[in-house]
Amino acid sequence: MRYYLIAGETSGDLHGSNLMQHLLNIDPEAEIRFWGGDLMAAKGGTMFRHYKATAFMGITDVLLNINKIFKNLSDCKKDIIAFKPDALILIDYPGFNLRIAKFAKSIGIKVHYYISPKVWAWNTKRAYKIKQNVDHLYSILPFEIDFFKPFGIVPDYIGNPICDAIEQYQFDSTFKQNHQITKPIIALLPGSRMSELKHVLPEMLSICNYYPEYTFVLAGAPHLEDNVYQKYIGNLPVKLIKGYTYDVVKNSHAALVCSGTATLETALLNCPQVVCFKFSKISYEIGKRVINVKYISLVNLILNKLAIPELIQHELNEINIKKELDLILGGKNREDQLTNYKELSEIVGKSGASVRTAELIYKRLSKT
Repeated sequence: MRYYLIAGETSGDLHGSNLMQHLLNIDPEAEIRFWGGDLMAAKGGTMFRHYKATAFMGITDVLLNINKIFKNLSDCKKDIIAFKPDALILIDYPGFNLRIAKFAKSIGIKVHYYISPKVWAWNTKRAYKIKQNVDHLYSILPFEIDFFKPFGIVPDYIGNPICDAIEQYQFDSTFKQNHQITKPIIALLPGSRMSELKHVLPEMLSICNYYPEYTFVLAGAPHLEDNVYQKYIGNLPVKLIKGYTYDVVKNSHAALVCSGTATLETALLNCPQVVCFKFSKISYEIGKRVINVKYISLVNLILNKLAIPELIQHELNEINIKKELDLILGGKNREDQLTNYKELSEIVGKSGASVRTAELIYKRLSKT
């Protein structure tokens, strides 16, 4: 079979790489072409474009890069036509991928969507586009099943691929020793998009001088140059470690985490956290009018309660970050978070999402 995968960001690269591995296990004759990153490239296949050329976030970022986005869409369509895949496998990244889904459907290519777009959060009308243009939807969040029912969509709930990623990760038992860290760690996870670093990282860094008894470790994305982070860090007592986020979190006493997949990863790694998020002013004003959910973090959404603190936009400042961080360094708030994490693990389930998805895709293609 010929498979064409599209992942547009760091988490998509991770989950795409695991899916590719299982597709290759099930289908040794598989031919894979993809948009993704280094993790997907390590599994084989042929990369057409790296996700760092397509990662734009927020209204402002999109508008400033609109010509690049249209060129990427055009290039992708031409490449799909040339490759002639049996299946197009889209991984999250809805702004780009839903447009490609419509195109692929129009030329008769089966569309499989792995990691459903979060249409329950905003732009609910996209669910109609999924109904029209996606043949099979694979959901990783349990509450999505009921959400999609009114739209006539029946997703396959396959569990969460983060469980796969954590289970397969080779943790370094000597991580702190190897990086010459002797104090307890407070992790900083500011995200991997430039817009996240611009708006979120300076706020995280504002409290670093308050905790001399801790080592602050900034978990950097491997595709970004050191100087991207260093211009924010300056002379602050912060250690930059790139490409080892799971090791950083696993060895941390607490974490400040930019909202997104990382909040769920941090919870499953059992590290108490404060969720931090900030848009540009324009993006925030637009976003608050269209976002339909009570919470911004996946942890709180899955548990349907404020299990971990969220600091959003104007609330994300030095005073509030220090206040919330102090509360989870010890005491009842810390214990409550850890108790909530146990409940979360039971709901999310066990590993195996990527292998279940690979089996379903191959089985469905084999029938055609």
